[in-house]
Amino acid sequence: MPAGSGTSSTVQDTSTQAAPATTVPSGSNLAPATTTTPAPTTGATAGNPLAGATFYGPNTGAAQAARTGGTSAEDAALLSDLAQVPTAIWLGAWSGDVAGTVRQAVTGAQASGAVPVLVAYNVPGRDCGGYSAGGEQTAAGYAQWIQGVANGIGTAKAVVIIEPDALAQLCGDPAERYRMLGAAVDVLEKNPGTLTYLDAGNPTWIDARTMAQRLQSAGVAHADGFALNVSNFETTASNVSYGQAVSAALGGAHFVIDTSRNGNGAGTDWCNPPGRAVGQRPTAATGLAEVDAFLWLKRVGESDGTCNGGPPAGEFWVQYALGLLRAAA
Repeated sequence: MPAGSGTSSTVQDTSTQAAPATTVPSGSNLAPATTTTPAPTTGATAGNPLAGATFYGPNTGAAQAARTGGTSAEDAALLSDLAQVPTAIWLGAWSGDVAGTVRQAVTGAQASGAVPVLVAYNVPGRDCGGYSAGGEQTAAGYAQWIQGVANGIGTAKAVVIIEPDALAQLCGDPAERYRMLGAAVDVLEKNPGTLTYLDAGNPTWIDARTMAQRLQSAGVAHADGFALNVSNFETTASNVSYGQAVSAALGGAHFVIDTSRNGNGAGTDWCNPPGRAVGQRPTAATGLAEVDAFLWLKRVGESDGTCNGGPPAGEFWVQYALGLLRAAA
C-alpha cells in the first residue's frame, strides 16, 4: 500500500489503498494581495457541478474488522457503519492495470447510483523522496498512466483529486511539475463527466497567494477547482477561510475539503495524533457557494505510520479507527 508516510508497495485490492498522512511544515495563511481580478476558472460550472450527488468508495478495512470479530457488539456496529461511508479510492503503481482498476470502481459506483471519488497519486518525484516517495519515473510514463485513468472513467461521472502534495511540496524542476499536472487536468477534462480538483495542501502549509499562483501555473483554469486538507486534520472552518482566500485570488475557483479526520481539528503531531475525531460525512450539500463537497479522502482507520503505537503506514488500525469514531459521538 502507499504509505501514509513511507514507501509504497503493490497490492491488488484497490479499495483499500492508503491515503498519505501529509506532514505539516510551518507556514503562514496570508490573504491574497492581488491588484487585478483574474478570470474565473473555466473548468468549473457557474453552480456546483456535484449538486445532488452521492459518493462511492468502500472502506473495506472497516468492513473486514467488523466481520472478523474481536470487538464488542457496540464496536462492531461502529465499524460496520464506518464501512458504509464513501471514501476515496487511491490510484498509483499498486493499481496495476489502472484503466481496469478505475473501470471496476466506476462500475461499482454506477450500480450504486453514486459518483466515484478517485485520487491520482503517481506523479514523478512524489513526496520529494520523503516518506511517501514513488511515482512514475518519467513525464512520458506519467502521461500514459493518466491516460489510463481517463480511459477507465470513460463517459461516466467521476471526481478525480489530482496529486496530493504535488504543489505544496515542489522539488526538482517546478516548471516540469506544472506541465505534468496541467497535462493531467487537460486529459481528464476531455471526458464529459470527469471533474478534476488539483490538490492545494492545507491552511497551515503555503500562504494563499503563493498557492493560488502555483495552481494557476498547474492549469487550474482548466480544472473544476482545487482540493484542501487531504489526509490532514485542519478544521472545516479553517479550510473554508483559506480556500476562500485562494478562490478569490483565482477569480472564484471552487474547491472540495477532506473532512475525514478533522472533527476535533489538528493536534501537535501529524502521525496518528491522539484525540482526533472524524469530521462531517461526505456531502455535496455544503451550504457554501465555493465549496462543491466535503469528502472523505483519507481512509479513516488507516495508520499514518509506526508512531504513537500505530502499525505500518496504510494498515487498518482498529483501535485508532474506533477512537476517531468515539471522539465524534
